[in-house]
Parts: sequence; C-alpha cells; structure tokens
Amino acid sequence: MAALFLAPWAIGFLVFTLGPLIASGYLSLTDYGLLSAPEFVGLSNYAKMLTDDPRFVKSIGVTALYVFVSVPVTLVAAFLVAALVNDRQRSSGASGKASRSPLFGFYRAAFYLPSLIAASVAVAILWVRLFAYDGIVNNLLAPLGLPRIAWIGQPGTAIWTIILLSVWSFGSTMVIFYAALKQVPAERYEAASIDGAGMLAKLWHITLPAISPIILFNAVIVLVNALQSFTPAYIVSNGTGGPADSTLVFALYLYEQAFRDLHMGYASAMAVLMLLALAGITALIFASSKFWVHYED
Repeated sequence: MAALFLAPWAIGFLVFTLGPLIASGYLSLTDYGLLSAPEFVGLSNYAKMLTDDPRFVKSIGVTALYVFVSVPVTLVAAFLVAALVNDRQRSSGASGKASRSPLFGFYRAAFYLPSLIAASVAVAILWVRLFAYDGIVNNLLAPLGLPRIAWIGQPGTAIWTIILLSVWSFGSTMVIFYAALKQVPAERYEAASIDGAGMLAKLWHITLPAISPIILFNAVIVLVNALQSFTPAYIVSNGTGGPADSTLVFALYLYEQAFRDLHMGYASAMAVLMLLALAGITALIFASSKFWVHYED
C-alpha cells in the first residue's frame, strides 16, 4: 500500500528530475547541436568554459554582483518590514489585547503581492517602461532638476534595475519572517525591558537568535532563486544580455547557448556547473550555521 501511494512521486522524480539530471550530465561530455547525434568530447566543454570563453567569465561576474547585492538587501528589507508589521500587531491597548489596524490585511497583501508577480514577463516589461528614457522614473526625477538617464541602456545602471526588481519582490520572504517573529515569546522582551535592555539589545540577543533557523532557510531560498534568475534579465536586455553584457546573468547565457546557438552540450556543462555551485554554496552555508543558528530543545 505504501508503494502505491509513493508511486506517483517516484515516477515523477525519475522522469522529471533524475532522468534529465543524468541526461544533462552525459550531454555535458558531448558536442551536441540538437539537430545531430551527440559526439563524445570528454571534458572539452568544461575546459572551454574555464579557459576560452570570456562571455562565460562575464556572466559569472554579473551573477556574482547580482547575488551579493540582491540577496542580503532582500533579506534585510523583508526582515525590517516583518518587524514593523509585527510591532504594530503586538502593541496593546488598555485591555491587554493586541490591537490591529483595520488596514492590516491590506498592508500584508500589498507587501506580499509583488512576490507573486515579480518573475512574470508582464512585470518585467512594465519595469522596462518604468526605467525607460521617457519612463515614469525619469519623469519623477525631472522636476528635481536631475537629468534623464537611459537606465536600461547604460552598462553602469542596467544591472541595478534588475537588482531593484529582485528586492521589490521580497513579499514571500517577509511573510516567513513575520510568522517566525510571531513565535518569539513576548515574555523574553518583557524580561529584557525590566533589565533595561534597549531595542538594539533585544534585537541582537533575543530576536535574531530566536529566528536564526528561519534566517538560514530564507537565505538559502533567496540565494537559490537569485542564482537561477532569468526572466527579468531576458526582458530587460531583450534577450541579448546587453548593454555590453552588463545584464548577462548565468541563466541567460545558458539559455543563449542552448536555444539560440544550439550548443546543447556546452549548455549542459554550464547547467552541471550551476548545480555544483548551488550545492557547494549551500553546503558552506549549512556548515557555517553551527556558529550562528540556534535551535531550541
């Protein structure tokens, strides 16, 4: 009976996860143009990536900038908003019961909504219009005497518009932080207040240690999503990674190699490298967690 219930998951795992993973690993060792049979070439694709592909190196640099900026900023923004909402709900009236603004549900939905639609093509197109030379952003800055900037068309600013879009979609991370903050016992804050602890002391000694497992979870999820980001970069650059490859994130370059240039073997090698990078970075995060993540007995 157990095997019967597990069969749908097992079949799905074999067909849609393990099978493609094994196939990708094999194709990464071949010269495969999609329209012809794969030709085994060993580690040539990996050697080319590391020694003879400047655009691959560029994609690594762009992705590193995107990840190292968007991930911490997203986590901090999500936590601060969650803490703000939590503080509002914790405030008590004379009855001792938590008071809640009538607009609390609206605020929570407004903060969460961007995370549902940020990865969509429609939002990416809207983002392009917002930051166009004649877009809303420049129209708002013009009365301040600031010059119009082609945010999407300049190498120095294009990647930052994508980073801003990523940070704007912190809603799901915020909701998880909010749920974690609600689980911190209020008695700890009351005891700290009696001892004269200030807001920062409570944050450092009570809040952050109590929700550290959730910080670990959110960090891994946001990191994985950032490393695989594709749609915003594709729409903003019109599928080219421009200007001057400034928005050529790793996933976009992989897509170009696979479906534009039909270098499926090379793209498979890139996919394997991405998997290894994700596994390695995640392993390092979990290895470091013993120093800063605290689990209650």
